[in-house]
Amino acid sequence: MNDKRPDPETLLRRLHEEESVKGRGKLTIFFGYAPGVGKTHAMLRAAHVRKAQGMDVGVGIVETHGRTEIEALLEGLEVLPALEVTHDQKPWRELDLDGALDRKPSLLLVDDLAHVNAKGSRHLKRWQDVQEILTSGINVYTTLNVQHLESLNDVVTRITGTIEWETLPDTVLEKADEVELVDLPVDDLRERLADGRVDVQGQDSRGVQNFFQKGNLVALREMAFRMTADRLNDQVQALRRDMAVTHNWETQDHLLVCVGPTRASTNLVRSAHRMAKALRIDWIAAYVETPEQAGNAEAESRAIQNLRLAEQLGGEAVLLSGVDVAEEITAFAKSRKVTKILVGQPPRRSWRTFLKTSPVDVLLRAGLGIDVYVAKWEIPPVRKTAAQRRPIQLNWAGYGLALVWAAICTALSWLVFPPIGDTNLNLANDAMIYLLGSLSLAAIQGFGPSVLFAVISVLCLDFFFVPPLFSIDVSDNRYILVFFVMLFVSLSISSLMLRVRTQARLSREQERRTTALYGLSRELASSRGTEELLLIALKHISQFFECSVVAFLPDEKGGLAAQYGDIADFKMTPKEMAVAHWTYDLGQMAGRGTDTLPSAEALYLPLIATGSPIGALGVKSRQFQKPFLPEQLHLLEAFAHQTALAVAGDELAKKQQETQLQMETEKLRSSLLSSVSHDLRTPLATIKGSIGGLLESGEQLSVETRRDFLENVHEETDRLERLVNNLLEMTKLESGAIQLGKEPNYPEEVIGSAIARVEKRLGQRVLNTKIPAELPLVPMDGLLIEQVLVNLLDNALKYTPPSAAIEISTWVFRKQWYVRVADSGPGVREEDLPRLFDKFYRGSQTGKTGAGLGLAICKGIIDIHGGVLTADNRPEGGMYFEFSLPLESSADKKG
Repeated sequence: MNDKRPDPETLLRRLHEEESVKGRGKLTIFFGYAPGVGKTHAMLRAAHVRKAQGMDVGVGIVETHGRTEIEALLEGLEVLPALEVTHDQKPWRELDLDGALDRKPSLLLVDDLAHVNAKGSRHLKRWQDVQEILTSGINVYTTLNVQHLESLNDVVTRITGTIEWETLPDTVLEKADEVELVDLPVDDLRERLADGRVDVQGQDSRGVQNFFQKGNLVALREMAFRMTADRLNDQVQALRRDMAVTHNWETQDHLLVCVGPTRASTNLVRSAHRMAKALRIDWIAAYVETPEQAGNAEAESRAIQNLRLAEQLGGEAVLLSGVDVAEEITAFAKSRKVTKILVGQPPRRSWRTFLKTSPVDVLLRAGLGIDVYVAKWEIPPVRKTAAQRRPIQLNWAGYGLALVWAAICTALSWLVFPPIGDTNLNLANDAMIYLLGSLSLAAIQGFGPSVLFAVISVLCLDFFFVPPLFSIDVSDNRYILVFFVMLFVSLSISSLMLRVRTQARLSREQERRTTALYGLSRELASSRGTEELLLIALKHISQFFECSVVAFLPDEKGGLAAQYGDIADFKMTPKEMAVAHWTYDLGQMAGRGTDTLPSAEALYLPLIATGSPIGALGVKSRQFQKPFLPEQLHLLEAFAHQTALAVAGDELAKKQQETQLQMETEKLRSSLLSSVSHDLRTPLATIKGSIGGLLESGEQLSVETRRDFLENVHEETDRLERLVNNLLEMTKLESGAIQLGKEPNYPEEVIGSAIARVEKRLGQRVLNTKIPAELPLVPMDGLLIEQVLVNLLDNALKYTPPSAAIEISTWVFRKQWYVRVADSGPGVREEDLPRLFDKFYRGSQTGKTGAGLGLAICKGIIDIHGGVLTADNRPEGGMYFEFSLPLESSADKKG
């Protein structure tokens, strides 16, 4: 039978997604293929419908650009004041984010979702403003064109010949609650453009004409249709999954795209996103840091930016390091079960790369059983300004050292192995000295100085050691082969040494990062308490990143306060606190070095655990002019994540302990009610029955019968008294209210008093006592120890059959006073022995009364005396209880 029930994991994931958007506003995007198709018109008309339905509608920002039809549609809608700013010495209108949040309408209209905000705004782009608005629970209507999607940026550039700088991640469109396609025939749009009804102010007229060519518009329109159709298909498939409909499109394929520190890799990431979306598979972007690229801050920054783009587009970003790119990619692909690899087309061969094998060629010939897709490099034209053109920086000190090194090797060869004869028999030794010099120089300098030394060493060998001496002429052509071999070996040594040095540096850096994370995890795992955990994390972050760190946690008033760390190094201005609040509220990184509130003095990271923020970290570099590199930001996020998990885990452990305590308390309460109610009802029933019999027919009863009734009442009253006393004693013991009155007591007298209290209940049982003639005075609270003996004797009476014996014995051994009470009962099971002294535990014996407190009280009294109470079965049957008390310094004996 086919089980069509929904997958539990799918349901849980769906439930988690619903919980994550609970209380969040809904986003509706009016989507078009070009400016002028009527997106703003459609948005305003829909807003009027919502207002007519009674919804509170506000206009956050809509640019009319003098168009009367837009101004007419704005009539009747509340337009919130815009934020007036100056950008490039020009007045500029921006969305007043704080004003919109304070006004908090049910629906807010925000035009041009991909707009780049003016410098100094809270967020770099308007879509980030909208995300914050949605988080506050406000619904948003907005507009977007297809060319603004990040994954299509390179395609749009090829189609239109124009680079679109205002872009946003595709996930914004994918996660929108509603997308309404606004379409207009291409010819009608061109007519609107000719009539001046399309907003193209501030744009180059030639660029506008190129963009609005009919072929371009047709292609953009097709892209818009395709994106909308893909979204609709995703919704249908999600519905099929939720309804557990059988489907055959699921696949276990995984796509890996190899990115590098180039602008072409940006387009490659976009291609990977489109490919993965079309195939509906997960994808990973991986960058391999090689020795040639290590230390190049600009290359590392571009590579990390490409990885961040992959994350924004919904992929997983991975940073690898190694000497051989193809080898690292192959190993990673096997470990992650990758089935498809997307790489860029290898660059054209040049003299620099003539001897190198392209990683793409290696992957194609590897025979991995993985499909390898090669995408053509498409590098968008970018004109660098004079400030961006950096002059080539040469290592003049290294080149100078290469010359000095060559002179030293030449002098050493001349002194140790001077030329001998016309053929110079020491030529091989001289060449070895130069190779040794090449090896030593490559160990301390870069590739350039090593190449210079290799060339100069060959020239010096020819000039000083090859006949004819002091001339670059060669008398024997065989020496030319020697020169080429020596040059090749020297260059190979230099290249290998450079790779070894760089790989060692990368390994040290990787080890440093791994060691730092391991050290943090180890200390966090062995610590408890929010304060201690945060102080440990702050210490590690401060030492590793050489920065000042502050931990922000929610305070009692519901706000956020800096509670731990280098608080004195932070200027807790309202602006900085606002950034920290924003990071905590939205769970996103903000501050210096990010696209959100970059003017802040510090970087702020959220502490997120189990999907919700529990605090924030403020990180301020001690070198203020040097912001954190993207790689450092990734590592900081890892530190913050570890810290948040540790704090959340500690809070969870506390809650578990509280829950466990509540469960134990409830269990104890239930046991108390069960035991006490039974033990109270039994004597009360006996007392009530005896008194009732006396009242009803007391005069008709004989004297002996009336006496029996009264004795029953007396015995059951004693039993009730013992039960109540036990409860009171147990309460005092647990609360610490018992005050020991330790005094030297005669052990015989205490034992005798206890026997006298139970003597009437012995019946036909025999009580044997073994008490030595002389015993020392024992420091104890006589009344409490007497109570212990009474409880132990009571327990023995319950389980000792009539006419059987009970034995009580005492002795002194090694400055300890021992007392043993033994019965002739059935004993207990071995598994019951460890629990005999637990409260309300009555073992597996049935038919015996008692609340299960007597032995627990004995244990508590002996413990506060500093003694030991034990129990065990007797070999001959029955069991015994034995306790010991220290004699301390008392050695007085009865005289």
